[in-house]
Amino acid sequence: MDYNSAQKRVKDLKSFYKNCMWFTIVAGFILIRNFIKDHGTDHNFHGWFILTVWAIILAVKALNLFIFDAEWENQILEEELKKSK
Repeated sequence: MDYNSAQKRVKDLKSFYKNCMWFTIVAGFILIRNFIKDHGTDHNFHGWFILTVWAIILAVKALNLFIFDAEWENQILEEELKKSK
């Protein structure tokens, strides 16, 4: 891994962790607000759509960062090159 790709990976990881932190803060705020507002009796979760979409986006980012990273891409490329020989 060269310097530029390592620097890009670190930047992407930092962005991902920031998004996770903000997701946790916002989700906690929404959950506490709904619990206080409804006094725990009404189990309708207001704000679920936003949190669901945000969680899906975070999951896709996590897959791209941790599963389908540059090493995975290089490994698949080498396997394809071996097959074509």
